[in-house]
Amino acid sequence: MKRNKLFGALLIPLAMVTTIQSGFAYTPQSLYDEVWKLINARFVNEDKNGQDWRIWRHRFDSQIKDEADANVAIETMLASLNDRYTRFLDKDEFAEEGRSIKATLFGIGIQIGLRDDKLVVIAPIDETPADKAGLKANDEILEIDGKNTKGISVKDAADLIRGEKGTKVRLLIKRDDKAAKYYDIMRDEIKLKSVSLDNPFSVSIPHNIGYIKLSTFLSSNAAQEVQNAMKDQGDKSGYILDLRSNPGGLLSNAIRIADFFLEEGSIVSTVDRDGYKEVRYSSPSVLTNKPLVVLINGGSASASEILSGALKDNKRAVLIGERSFGKGLVQEINQLPGGSGVNITTQRYLTPNDTDINKKGIEPDIAVELTEEDAKAKKDPQLQKAIGVVEEMVKGKTVKDIINQQILAKAQAKSPVTAGDSKKESTALPKVQPSAQ
Repeated sequence: MKRNKLFGALLIPLAMVTTIQSGFAYTPQSLYDEVWKLINARFVNEDKNGQDWRIWRHRFDSQIKDEADANVAIETMLASLNDRYTRFLDKDEFAEEGRSIKATLFGIGIQIGLRDDKLVVIAPIDETPADKAGLKANDEILEIDGKNTKGISVKDAADLIRGEKGTKVRLLIKRDDKAAKYYDIMRDEIKLKSVSLDNPFSVSIPHNIGYIKLSTFLSSNAAQEVQNAMKDQGDKSGYILDLRSNPGGLLSNAIRIADFFLEEGSIVSTVDRDGYKEVRYSSPSVLTNKPLVVLINGGSASASEILSGALKDNKRAVLIGERSFGKGLVQEINQLPGGSGVNITTQRYLTPNDTDINKKGIEPDIAVELTEEDAKAKKDPQLQKAIGVVEEMVKGKTVKDIINQQILAKAQAKSPVTAGDSKKESTALPKVQPSAQ
């Protein structure tokens, strides 16, 4: 049985497909039984949320009459695990998943997840209807076409948001402490382009600094797009890799892109339910060893956190921005007989320093907030800071120098000020409001 890893926030749809060869005839009961066996063998927590998993084996034998019954029974069984990332995909969802891996899907271009039992926007995909409508990472979705989202599952929310091209979906959005607002968004074909060389607010970047915006790890050729973008820009003195609002995707992309910049060291570790740890290491060859800054924010999740965590822990790059989303779990997507599928959490991952970032996120080396006022004014203080840091590194400062400089600035900001200035506050650092977890 072939299995591949998925590192990504919950998406519409999910990104990675793992197939089970199913050339035999199946019944609704055997479909249910196949999922039971997969969970029994693969789910990350062996105690299955503190329950005896055997109680589910024949729980619905007398009730499963057709495929619809099997689907409901499977969803009920999976709900008992209390893991929002382990979920059943019906035939339509699994087919749409296949289309996404080919970098094309239909919808509004939005990634969603549950945080503190609230349905939230992980990130809109660049240049999609959701992005153009103004949706942002951490927006709370209160209603979908008039239906309250309290207690809703990600799957049910996805079903409501999906629809035919040219039709509209109405979302009631709550942002921070502002009044809720309705957004009417036209569904369209979403072409997933992983890489852009254009920064969000057309900030002027010095010609000797390369800029790459990586918006998704979904596409199977995302790593190749990054490599092509670096070559197309020519030889630069330093680079800025923008992972802001990148919700994740394929593990293979995260590892390969990290390997573009790392000459040595580990990239990521995965730990299964038995405590077995597998470490992925970088290879000696790199695309560049020039100075590197990585931008992250609250919408940077999973594969983005693998990449930024690898670069941070290996002191290869300076991270600037806001705390990342905090998804440190690994899913496997399994195709089931008849064309449906099941997404199973099978492992957790650790950064090279053995840090578990799940529900915690990665803290940037230099915290800089990008406010809504900044966005309205077409300002990008995070990118501006990144440019300044790259310029310092081009002049000879190392990643460690920059980090130590930041530590010193924080210490000075907390220390007593000189006589005559006792009532003045230090302005050495910008005030940052952490993203919600």
